[in-house]
Amino acid sequence: MAVANQTNRSQNLARVRTGRSLKTAAFYLLVLVFMVPGVFIFFWMIGMSFKTQVENTAYPPVFIPASPTFDNYAAVFERINFFQITLNSLIIALGATSIGLAVGLPAAYAIVRYNQKKLGLIVLVARIIPAISFLIPWYMLFKSIGLLNTYIAIILTHVIITLPVVVWLMIGFFEDLPRELEEAGMIDGCSIFGGFWRIALPLVKPGTVATAILCLIFSWNNFIFSVILTGRDTKPLPVAVYSFLSYEEINWGPLAAAACLITLPVLILTLFLQKHIVTGMTTGAVKG
Repeated sequence: MAVANQTNRSQNLARVRTGRSLKTAAFYLLVLVFMVPGVFIFFWMIGMSFKTQVENTAYPPVFIPASPTFDNYAAVFERINFFQITLNSLIIALGATSIGLAVGLPAAYAIVRYNQKKLGLIVLVARIIPAISFLIPWYMLFKSIGLLNTYIAIILTHVIITLPVVVWLMIGFFEDLPRELEEAGMIDGCSIFGGFWRIALPLVKPGTVATAILCLIFSWNNFIFSVILTGRDTKPLPVAVYSFLSYEEINWGPLAAAACLITLPVLILTLFLQKHIVTGMTTGAVKG
């Protein structure tokens, strides 16, 4: 009898392990299916940056260049002032992210603590509305007050992107905080703002870091606002890449090289701070 029971337990344990293995294999297979197209496009872009125009336009496609060349990267630095344009992108992204955090963090806290669901809905609608809907009013406004082609104009416009992201991501983090912590601080003489600044904000630091990184990436990659509201001295990297497109021909090699150079800072930032991103997003994802 004991031997039979032991056999049944072993069989059940084997079934459980088999089921878990199948679920794990199915999960990684699904991840692979979704990742392969994106990874293929990324490596195809890198390959194009080392190929000549003849190889980039060849049919059938040439996947591996016969003799890799760095002429495309040299053309990028010759055609545009890459370092100045990179500085423009950095100023715009950091400015938009800073304003988004400065306004969005208190807004998310107030929405949670004072149950301002309507305000949260308004912010969500602002994020859902297509960016082109804001472009013409912003353009007319900045042109009338003389701020067109300035850092201020494009930074304030990018706040439309960063502010809703900050508010809606941070709402989840503030909801996870026990209200009793702030009430205890207020009993000890802390003000409402002090409770936010000294108690709530330090406790949601992982979420704040993750949100700041996402806002920085969104602002860095934005094109539609930048191509209209910036000029020669303030244009960011996505607009500079646009200069490699012409009516006669598309310079695929320099275009891919410029795209790689634009992606590189964001990729490095993500690799170095991926721990903070994962920690922040998983912290706000679990409730109860």
